[in-house]
Amino acid sequence: MQIIDSKFRDMWINYVLQSAIATIVVFFLLAILTSMAELVIVAAIGSTAFIVFALPKTPTAEPRRVIGGHFLCSLVGWGCTLLFPQHFIIAASLSVGIAVFVMVTTDTEHPPAAGTSLGIVVAGFSTKLFLFIILSAIVLAASKKALDPWLKNLL
Repeated sequence: MQIIDSKFRDMWINYVLQSAIATIVVFFLLAILTSMAELVIVAAIGSTAFIVFALPKTPTAEPRRVIGGHFLCSLVGWGCTLLFPQHFIIAASLSVGIAVFVMVTTDTEHPPAAGTSLGIVVAGFSTKLFLFIILSAIVLAASKKALDPWLKNLL
């Protein structure tokens, strides 16, 4: 069993650069937009950064899925908090199930967005939080689009 990925030797520069770019983009998002964020949502955005910069050639890293998934799942989380304000477990569970359904039926599958839906239920919906999510998704998708010719899947 090996500990280091077998592709590391040939692609070490991509591993280093793509990890550094992920760090810089997330730093930018948090430095500029941190007053809009809730910690529970930041985790979903971090997961999106992983997909965008470690798995850029996969379907879930496509801008439509990054932006669309987070947008739709934000709305799903908000809807669940409105429908079940006194029933956290029901709202949280439904937010994930409905998020999965909405993403697979609209071809916007982006796994971290299910976390966004759940995060909205945990944190509560606010315009600032919604803007943080959407702006973060746009910045990550735009970064991926701009750097796409140089990015490689690291897995």
